Amino acid sequence: MANSAQAKKRARQAERNRRSNTSQRSMMRTHIKNVYKAIEASDKAAAEAAIKAAGPVIDSMAGKGLIHKNKAARHKSRMNGHVRAMA
Repeated sequence: MANSAQAKKRARQAERNRRSNTSQRSMMRTHIKNVYKAIEASDKAAAEAAIKAAGPVIDSMAGKGLIHKNKAARHKSRMNGHVRAMA
């Protein structure tokens, strides 16, 4: 347990940041799932719309350090590849 004022403050900050990160990570995963749901339904228009919505969210999470930039690029590349293969 934190004893000093500084340690108590850091504990409060860590908890606040954990909640924020969890929420943002969940939002990103939901956007990714929406793309794959549209792909599985063979709805190319919906999949392209979902990719347009998911791309900036994924980039934002990489910019904030929530995920690595290469992981963000990998997700986007794979989603685009799946949608291109639908044609």
